[in-house]
Amino acid sequence: MTLSAEMAAAQIQERLKSVYHLVKDIQGSREKSEHNLTSITKAQEKMANDTKVSSSHQQKLRGLYVAAAADAEQEESLLREALSKIYEIRSIRNERRIQARNAGNKETIRRGALMKMLQISAQTLPLWVGMPGEKPPPLCGCTPAEANHVAKAGDMVAALVKGPEGDENWILAEVVSYNMSGKYEVDDIDEEQKDRHVLSKRRVMPLPLMRANPDTDPNCLFPKSSIVMALYPQTTCFYKAIINRLPVSSMDEYEVLFEDASYPDGYSPPLRVAQRYVIAAKEKKGK
Repeated sequence: MTLSAEMAAAQIQERLKSVYHLVKDIQGSREKSEHNLTSITKAQEKMANDTKVSSSHQQKLRGLYVAAAADAEQEESLLREALSKIYEIRSIRNERRIQARNAGNKETIRRGALMKMLQISAQTLPLWVGMPGEKPPPLCGCTPAEANHVAKAGDMVAALVKGPEGDENWILAEVVSYNMSGKYEVDDIDEEQKDRHVLSKRRVMPLPLMRANPDTDPNCLFPKSSIVMALYPQTTCFYKAIINRLPVSSMDEYEVLFEDASYPDGYSPPLRVAQRYVIAAKEKKGK
């Protein structure tokens, strides 16, 4: 369904209002939780000072623990609901942008603004926060896509394209469409190029759709010394690199060493690259 600018604005406003009320509810839930946690601390201190703990005191402390657990579950539910609304806003805006592009109203973005946009896009990529025991989905961090995965219109991908002199490079591109014959149509994200390419599926690699949290899902991060492809800072091209240091928090970036023959040891100094722009290395056909 085509989404008009007015409809999109109304839907975004509706969700922003929901987020506003949810944030207030989260704050209220947090204050209630802090009150119960303070009560638990005082009860534990009293138990530590008493030579003998009465059954009634134990019962009271048990009730406080149950209440604190319920508070935490309520806060988690509210946070997940707020995040869901934020992701819906992101989706609506992306849909409007794709419609504008298809209508020929693609906005020209200056180089500096493009680099800033790519940085913000990486920072705001949804963070996977699963339930206990829940397995992260494909394309969360380094988790590969399913074999039958097809990137949607508007998705960012790495695309292997031929340059004017016949050389091949992996570039950052945006999916325009995917047809029944297994061909992608992608746009070079670099506004100075403005090239559109038709590529086979093996020449297109999807980027992560979610960030991995190093604290809860370290298995969704490339191990140290892994060979990867990473977006070279301040460019829109992917080059082979080695993981030098993993992210230590959900907002942190990889530290990578790019292959670079201009340096004595063959590698660049450590450079930081966001999770979204680090993907598995893919050898060219025949190598």
